[in-house]
Amino acid sequence: MNRQKWLKWSSFASMYGMLLILIMGALVTKTESGRGCGDDWPLCNGKFIPAYTIESIIEYSHRFVTGIVGMILLVTLILVLRYSTRKDAKWFVSLAMVFTVLQAILGAMAVMWPQSSATLALHFGISLVAFALTLLLALVYTRFGSMLSETKQSLSPGIKWAIWIITIYCYGVVYLGAFVRHTNSAGGCIGWPLCNGQVIPELSGATLIVFIHRLGAVLLLLLLLWFYFTVKKQMGDKGNVVQAGKWALIFVLLQILSGGYVTLSMGYDWYLLASMLHTILISCLFGILCYLCVLTLQGRKGIR
Repeated sequence: MNRQKWLKWSSFASMYGMLLILIMGALVTKTESGRGCGDDWPLCNGKFIPAYTIESIIEYSHRFVTGIVGMILLVTLILVLRYSTRKDAKWFVSLAMVFTVLQAILGAMAVMWPQSSATLALHFGISLVAFALTLLLALVYTRFGSMLSETKQSLSPGIKWAIWIITIYCYGVVYLGAFVRHTNSAGGCIGWPLCNGQVIPELSGATLIVFIHRLGAVLLLLLLLWFYFTVKKQMGDKGNVVQAGKWALIFVLLQILSGGYVTLSMGYDWYLLASMLHTILISCLFGILCYLCVLTLQGRKGIR
């Protein structure tokens, strides 16, 4: 296997591994398995191989997978720095390693010392950034790689600002969703799309947290609707920016629907499956928005 294939396969392995970490992290939270290994790290309840309990197996499996993916990413880092000629690939893999180490440190701190729900929610956000960076790295070694290094479509300053603002706002909505999980507030709104049978429920406690998250998701949908039709009007039906905008719109719609599915499945066997789907969809959406952010760095001339 030549160097280029090694770079491609290791990049894709890092990306899929990082997505698996996100999914398993959400599983740990949803099953309340974060204390499955007590306050020991990297051991589990003082043992290398933990006792057989559901919570300890889920938590320790998450740690094990994180360690394996971390080693794969380290190999990818070495390969890219040594053999790749793409500066963007070197930035992506280096930053991915930084964020992976950071999320591992936060994970260890969450085990050894009590952390607030706000800090625990940040752990998912950092993992999401690490995944987005590995996604961008993998795209370098596909037919989309040339689009990352140079886009034929120029973006106006207004569109560039819009992309960054929407991406940062999306990150905020994601953080709110993680905060809902870590505060066990999901039951604050029973039913969907209404909250406790009301358009505007009593805004307090868990209901307030969930309702703000829902409003945030709706506003994100409106922003992406505006963005898609704006760039389509300026650039036509083709082009990587318009296509990325279309897929971002599709994923935010699916994300909102999956959020409803999570709410309606509470108390049923498929609740965990719905939660994992919710995590996958938001990861894809954020990855696409990060792709658009990279494209803003490539434009040369504004649209007249």
